[in-house]
Amino acid sequence: VQLVESGGGLAQPGGSLRLSCAASGFNFSSYVMSWYRQAPGQARELVATINTSDGSNTNYAASVKGRFTISRENAKNMAYLQMNGLKPENTAVYYCRAAVAWDEYWGQGALVTVSS
Repeated sequence: VQLVESGGGLAQPGGSLRLSCAASGFNFSSYVMSWYRQAPGQARELVATINTSDGSNTNYAASVKGRFTISRENAKNMAYLQMNGLKPENTAVYYCRAAVAWDEYWGQGALVTVSS
């Protein structure tokens, strides 16, 4: 089982980044996919969640709603987080998570730094 994040890096305030999460080793389409983040010295927090089927049901933290978009491609075992209008306070390690009622998997994280 693997979840591998990619696409992190340095962005300027107001800029964009797209995180990808490649899944393998489990039935991806049956798992709810989420993105979390953890800033230095802070607890890990939920950023966005997308349901299993057609991905039509999404939820976002209030701080990112309207700027971030979560999506998934079940045929490719991929999940994404499009981040627009980035702010310095969005600097964090971003993790993808796959979950069902009885199981969960986490990726290793991707560092996003927003700075001028």
